[in-house]
Amino acid sequence: MTTPRKQIHLAAHFPGVNNTTVWSDPRSGSHIEFSSFAHLARTAERAKFDFLFLAEGLRLREQNGQIYDLDVVGRPDTFTVLAALAAVTDRLGLAGTINSTFNEPYEVARQFASLDHLSGGRAAWNVVTSWDAFTGENFRRGGFLPQEARYERARTFLQTAWELFDSWRGDEIVADKESGVFLTDPGAGRFAHSDAHFGISGQFTVPRSPQGRPVIFQAGDSEEGREFAASSADAIFSRHGTLEDGQAFYADVKGRLARYGRSPDQLLILPAATFVLGDTDADAQELAREVRFQQVSGQTAIKFLEQLWNRDLSGYDPDGPLPDIDPDPGENTIARGRASVRMHRDPLAIAAQWRARAEAGNLSIRELIIEVTGRQTFVGAPATVADAINTLVQADASDGFILVPHITPGGLDEFADRVVPLLQERGVFRTDYKGSTLREHLGLAPLPAGTAAGREAAS
Repeated sequence: MTTPRKQIHLAAHFPGVNNTTVWSDPRSGSHIEFSSFAHLARTAERAKFDFLFLAEGLRLREQNGQIYDLDVVGRPDTFTVLAALAAVTDRLGLAGTINSTFNEPYEVARQFASLDHLSGGRAAWNVVTSWDAFTGENFRRGGFLPQEARYERARTFLQTAWELFDSWRGDEIVADKESGVFLTDPGAGRFAHSDAHFGISGQFTVPRSPQGRPVIFQAGDSEEGREFAASSADAIFSRHGTLEDGQAFYADVKGRLARYGRSPDQLLILPAATFVLGDTDADAQELAREVRFQQVSGQTAIKFLEQLWNRDLSGYDPDGPLPDIDPDPGENTIARGRASVRMHRDPLAIAAQWRARAEAGNLSIRELIIEVTGRQTFVGAPATVADAINTLVQADASDGFILVPHITPGGLDEFADRVVPLLQERGVFRTDYKGSTLREHLGLAPLPAGTAAGREAAS
C-alpha cells in the first residue's frame, strides 16, 4: 500500500527592511506604502498560498546610540495593514504577530474577532512575548518579564482571549424583519476572568466570528516556547530548515502533543525559508552569492560583529581581519532592543570559532559574517528548489515553509510563476483553494460553536 504524499503548506512573509532584504536593489519598492503589501498578498493568493504573515516591531532598535540603519523605514501597525489586505484578497489567510507581554486580552481578542469577520474567517494570531526593557519603555507596564513569567503571562493571556471568543455561542443573534437584529440571549458575551495576571469582567462586543477564534501561531524555540506551542498553537514557526535539524525539531514538538490530548496533525511545523532562483543551478549559486553581498554590506557586517563583541568596532575595516581583542562578556551595552539580548551564551567561545573559521578560509570580517549569517535556504533552478522543498516535507522535516523574498514586494513573483506549478504537477500542492477559511487551508478541523477546546488545551 502506497503512503499518501503530504500536501505542502506555503506562506509568504512580508519582511520589511532587515538584513534579509536587499533594500538598495532598484527593484525594491516601499516597505510601508500599502501598494507593496497588496502586491505581495495578491501574488501569494494567485499562487494559492495558505497565508501572508506580518511580523511586529514595537520599537526601532538602537546601536551605538543611533537607530539601527536597517530599521529606519519604520514599522506600521499590524492590524491596520491586515484589515486593509482583507479588502483586496478573497481566500488568503492573514496572520499577524501581536505581543502578549504589553497588550491586554480584551483589546487583542476584539481586534482579532473583528479581523476574522472582515476577512470571512482568514485571521491568524502569532502569539509572542517580549523580553527587553527597551521595548517596555513604550508601555505603561514598562520593564520586562523574566522568561518563565513571560510564557506564563502568554498562556493566561491566550486562555483569557479564548474565553472572550467563546463567550458568544454563535446563535444569539436573530434577524427580525419588523424590529431588526436583536439578541435572544442577554447574557451573550458575558465574561469574568481572574488570575495572577488578569482580573477582568464584562461583556464581549464582537459576535462569534467565522472561525470561532483566529488560527494560533507560535514562534518560540526555547523549552518553554515548544511546550507552549504543543499545548495551545495550531502552527509553530521554526528556524530549523535543514533535513537533520528539521526532523529533530519536528519529532520533538509533535512528540509533546499527546500529553495535551492532541494528535500530530493538529500542529503544523513551518520553518522560515529564503530562496534564490536561476535558469540553472550554477546561475542560481552565482546570484545567491551576489545577493548575500548585497544583504551584508561592510557597515552591516561591523554591526553584526559588534553584537557579539559587545564593543564599538566602527574603526575596523570590514574587508580586513577580525579584531585581535576578545569580546566583552559583561552586560551588553552596544545595542538596545532585540540585538541587546545575547544571542550566544558564550561569546568568547563563539568568537574563537569565528576566528578559526576566518583563518581557515582567509576570510575578512564581511566574508565571515556572510558565511555565519547564511540565509538562502533554497538555491537552484525551479525544479531543484521544488524537489528540495518536497523532499523536506515528505521526510517530516517540516509541513511546509514561510517564504521570505529578498526583494519587496516583487520577490515572490518568480517563485509563484516557476516553482509553484512544478509542485502542483507533483500533486503535493493545491491547484485551487478548497475552502474559504484559513483553518480549511491548513487542514485543521473546524471548531464547534461555543467550543471550550482552547481553554482545555491551555489548562
